[in-house]
Amino acid sequence: MAIVAGVDFGTLSVRVSIMDSERGRLGSAVEEYPLHRKREDPDFATQAHEDHMRALAAATRKAVSAADISADQVAAIALDTTGSSVVPVDAHMQPLNEYYLWCDHRAKKEAQEITALAHSEGLEAIEWCGGVYSHEWGFAKLLHWLRNNPGQRDRFASAFEHCDMVAATLCGITDPKKVKRSVCAMGHKWMWNPKWSGLPPQEFLSRVDPLLDGVREKLDGEYLTSDAIAGHLDAHWARELGLREGIPVPVGAFDAHWDALGAGCREGDVVNVVGTSTCIIAMAKQAELVPGVCGVVPGSVHPHYTGIEAGLSATGDIFEAIARRAGVKVSELAKGLENYRAGQTGLLRLSWDNGDRTVLVNSELGGVTLGWNLVHTAQDELFAAIEGTAFHTRIILERMAEHGVRVDRVINGGGIPQNNPVLNQVYANVLGKPVLVPAGVPTSLGSGIFAMLAAGVFKTVEEAQDALCLDHTTIEPDAKEAAVYERLYPLYRKVYFALGTRGAEAVALGDVLPEIRKIAAEVRG
Repeated sequence: MAIVAGVDFGTLSVRVSIMDSERGRLGSAVEEYPLHRKREDPDFATQAHEDHMRALAAATRKAVSAADISADQVAAIALDTTGSSVVPVDAHMQPLNEYYLWCDHRAKKEAQEITALAHSEGLEAIEWCGGVYSHEWGFAKLLHWLRNNPGQRDRFASAFEHCDMVAATLCGITDPKKVKRSVCAMGHKWMWNPKWSGLPPQEFLSRVDPLLDGVREKLDGEYLTSDAIAGHLDAHWARELGLREGIPVPVGAFDAHWDALGAGCREGDVVNVVGTSTCIIAMAKQAELVPGVCGVVPGSVHPHYTGIEAGLSATGDIFEAIARRAGVKVSELAKGLENYRAGQTGLLRLSWDNGDRTVLVNSELGGVTLGWNLVHTAQDELFAAIEGTAFHTRIILERMAEHGVRVDRVINGGGIPQNNPVLNQVYANVLGKPVLVPAGVPTSLGSGIFAMLAAGVFKTVEEAQDALCLDHTTIEPDAKEAAVYERLYPLYRKVYFALGTRGAEAVALGDVLPEIRKIAAEVRG
């Protein structure tokens, strides 16, 4: 028997779970931290490293108390975070600014420049991240920071993903060169791959902008999968967290990737980690390039598989925005959605409110809702938004399957599926597949799995999954509802590619509104 701590940093809070190798989760706690936005700049989203560490310390102490154990019993601590959430640091690992959070979208111009040059020079790395470098990713954010903080450039020593920065902080590492970097984070967001000896060549980066001169060396170091150890908890942070000094801290990863393992992901599974956005995670022993995804990276999800990441830039954020505009909470607006039928609203909603992460990878898009009439309600839009995110997910899963990714099972992980049975049923109906939902909160279980490996309790990820993962509830598609979505999906798909692609060939869209109105009338009748 062993006890470990699993940490999950989300967009607005950190969850710490105390887990026993035989009894599962013993207790957990959540601590919030502020997200800094600017009304005059909707692309701005930052957070402070100090806020993250303060919240981690508080949540860890509360979780140990909730688990009713002695803190000395905790044998390891592992953490995952959002990403790409990037912080520039000086030579002593002190932040030079706040994190550019994953949902900070200021680096659109930089991403476009990277993409254009990569294609003009035939850079292989661009194909492995779906053919488009995203404004959500590391090099784009770092270049934006360098361009907009000239007074800080002389102090710039390196930049880190959130998961690597927190692990280094906990281990008392003060030299950027000595920080272990996550293959998961750097592979999916910084074009790292052992296939071309790591990061893109310095010559390429310098041609993007001379401000990136020397950056490859500044990002140098050990790049490791999460079965490796980043370091050991130092005395200061042991006191802050209330844990024992010297316990191992494994190399971290992104929340969605570990959440997928915590939700029970095996080869052949696709996990929708549905939260403020959606990350779609799969893994395979062998994988080919998949156009439009967020990377195909060896060792990123499971140390011995190739990880494939895709997703939606906004999901829960859309639901929250609809409810906010209506002046109510999502939970209140959702009451009665279980009585809605497929297509009854006559609305077709595209989930581009925060741009398109996959498969178009287009930050210039905005949310679109077709079919409004004068009696539609915010609740109608909420249901249509759930349908729209499901349609978008189907486009992504079809793209992955077209390129050799097995989609045998669909698991809805993340926070939202635990509290939204309507969403799970709509997804099953739209995808035409059973949807499995963990019977409880899977968040931070993935961290627990890697903490167990670091403590030497289990030898493989699969052994740890068998001990820690929750059972699943299975939602089967409703044949009648699925038949309606089979009529709606081609309309969604046509609008998705026609409106979402610059220079798209002319497509006749005149049938879309009449058809969705016709379907709605039939369903209501």
